[in-house]
Amino acid sequence: MKVRVETVDGLEEDEVVIRCRSADSDAVRKIRRFALEQSGEAPKIACWEQGRELYLPLGEILFFETEGEHVYAHTAGGAYRVRHRLYELEKILPPYFARASKSAILNLRQVYSVTRDLPSSRLVRFAGSHKEVYASRYYYRRLRMRLNERSR
Repeated sequence: MKVRVETVDGLEEDEVVIRCRSADSDAVRKIRRFALEQSGEAPKIACWEQGRELYLPLGEILFFETEGEHVYAHTAGGAYRVRHRLYELEKILPPYFARASKSAILNLRQVYSVTRDLPSSRLVRFAGSHKEVYASRYYYRRLRMRLNERSR
C-alpha cells in the first residue's frame, strides 16, 4: 500500500481520497472509518422501510438481527431492513458492535443489562427500549469481555 499526502493551497476543508483495487479490504475500511471519525461525521448505514431508503446513524442502532431471509437494524423506535448479511456487517461495523448469536449483532454502547434467562443463553436488554435479544453460550464469553472493556 502506498500513502501519499498532497498539500493544496486554497482548500476550504481537508479532503481524503482513497484509491484502491477493492473497497472491501480491511485496510481501506479502517482508513475510511478513521477519516469519518476525525471529520465528526457520524457513520450511517442504508436501511429500507416501506420502499423508502433511510440512512440511520450507527449510534442509534440497538442491534442487527436476522428474521427469515432478511436482516433488520433495530432502533428504539422501529426495525429497518438492511441489505447486508450478518457476516458482512461484522466486517464493516465499528468495534463497538459485537456478535451475540448466529442471528444477532449488538451495539455494545446501547446494552443496559445482561440476565441469565435460560441455562444456555443470556437475555440482553437495551437502554431506553423494551427490545431484547438472546446471547448464545457460544458468543457470551467474548461478549462479556467486550462489555467489561467498555466499562473501564
